[in-house]
This record gives sequence, structure tokens and C-alpha cells, in this order.
Amino acid sequence: MSFRAALLAATLLGAPAFADEPVILRDAITVDGDMVTLGDLFGIEGEAADTPITRAPQPGQRGSIDPGYVRDMAARHGYEWANASGVRRISVTRESRMIGMDLVTELVAAELFARTGDEYEVQFSGTQSLHAPAGATGLPQVANLQHNTSSGLFTAEIVTHEGGQPVRVTGRAYATALVPVLTRHISAGEVIEPADIDWLPVRADRIRADAVMDAGAMENMAARRALRPGEPVRGYDLQAPVVVARGEIVALVFTVPGMTLTARARALENAGADEIARFVNLQSNRTVEAMVEGPGRARVVSGGTAS
Repeated sequence: MSFRAALLAATLLGAPAFADEPVILRDAITVDGDMVTLGDLFGIEGEAADTPITRAPQPGQRGSIDPGYVRDMAARHGYEWANASGVRRISVTRESRMIGMDLVTELVAAELFARTGDEYEVQFSGTQSLHAPAGATGLPQVANLQHNTSSGLFTAEIVTHEGGQPVRVTGRAYATALVPVLTRHISAGEVIEPADIDWLPVRADRIRADAVMDAGAMENMAARRALRPGEPVRGYDLQAPVVVARGEIVALVFTVPGMTLTARARALENAGADEIARFVNLQSNRTVEAMVEGPGRARVVSGGTAS
């Protein structure tokens, strides 16, 4: 037996035997339950007021009822409504409690994490909204989730409340990874301290192959160029802190078996500790390559000369 047939049978069995009583229809109503009753439609009281007419729309949704069907149902319960104003459809709105999309985002991301072990950035298509009955408690649930890892497209069915019908939402979800980033602007040549580093989730498909993923590799390194906060840092952006600056005069050490010579030299480029740089021997005016041993000191590498 269909839902409408069951309603009709119930109303016929319970129909009163008194004369019709005129009533006035509410042509636009708001209900909070899952059924629309005669009391909702006509504002009547008594036993007939609880007579179900049809199912209410889903929470937060709007529907309509055929006036002819309502008139017949009212007549079977002793109420007269002639539709003198010619109402074509009766508008029904279901009260609801809005479910924030931030919560739905967390639910979809949690489901993907449970499947893959990866964190995800979830974006919904267009403007979407979900509703639960005004008095419903508990959290919504993900009933079904389909996700294409190549395109990021997903389709999810969300059950907003116990016994509710699944609501379909769509969007894109991208795996993310935690990347060390700077918390402030770093000028060229400035040394990065541990306090200057934070972690930020970044879409995995947007992380460059040369991005620095280890915070330890950034600590105590100098910026080769000005670096902005909140962005992944490339390996090329970092260099050892400058120990000897270009133009600085240093002690240039040249060692041969049984002899060590020292000469004054000018650095032709910036260099960090243990880095090889070019120097001009101020005594011979010859250019040599030497490894920086510390501030103000460099040692000529094999094959160089300090004479």
C-alpha cells in the first residue's frame, strides 16, 4: 500500500459524522517535523489536527502540496474549504539547523585521511549548504565518498541526522604536506634562526622538487636573496653565512712540506666557512683559490700559489 493510500484509509476510518465546519487555509506554512498535518494547514485544534497529510520536505528545503488533495482530506474530517481564492499550490518550508561547511570539510578530510594517511585540502564546488532538523543532535556522517586522486574531484553523500536522506556534495580534494616556511621577511645575507621557521600545509602538487622539506637544513643558513614569509624555500635560496666578505683583507695561508707561508689577500667574492673562493694575493697580485677556514683566514687549495 502506498503512503497516500495508507493516509486515505486512516482518514476514512477516523472521519467524523458531524456537519462541515468552515476553515481557512494557510497557503504558506513552515513545519518542524517530518509530516504536514491538517493542524499545520488550517490552524485547527483537536484530534483531527494531528492528521498527517503528506511528508514534509527535507530540513531547510521547500515543497508544495496540491490544494485539491488538501480539500478532500479536510472534507473527510468534517472541515469545509472551497478554495474560493483559487490557490494553485500550497508552499511548505521545513525548519532546520544549518550545518557549517567547515564541519563538513573536516568530515571529508578525515575520511580521506583514514583511507590514505595523508592530510587533504578540501574545496567544495559552488555554494553548498546542509541542514538538519531544528531539534536534531549529533554530528553528520559521511555515508559514501568517491575521490579521483588524479583530478582531485570528489563526490560525497552526507547524512545530516539520524534517519535523514543522504545529501550529495561535490568538490576537489588535494593531498597536502607540511613544509617549513619563514615566519617573517628575511633579507639577503641574513641568517635564519630556528624561531624564524614554522610549518605550513601545502598542496603536494604545488611543491617544487627543489623545495627544502627539512627545517634543520634552513637553520643557521643565510638567505641568498630576500625571502618572503609563508612560502616554501628552495635549496638555491640558501647559502652558508658569509664569513669572509667581498673586498675583505684576509691572511692567506700556503702550506708545502716543511714550510708554511702567509700573505695578505683580498677576497673577490663572499664566502662561508669551508667554501672555496677567489682571492688576490696583494704581494704578487695573482689570483688564487682558497678555502675559508674562519673569519679573516683562508688556506690555498692544492695547486694554488701565494707567491
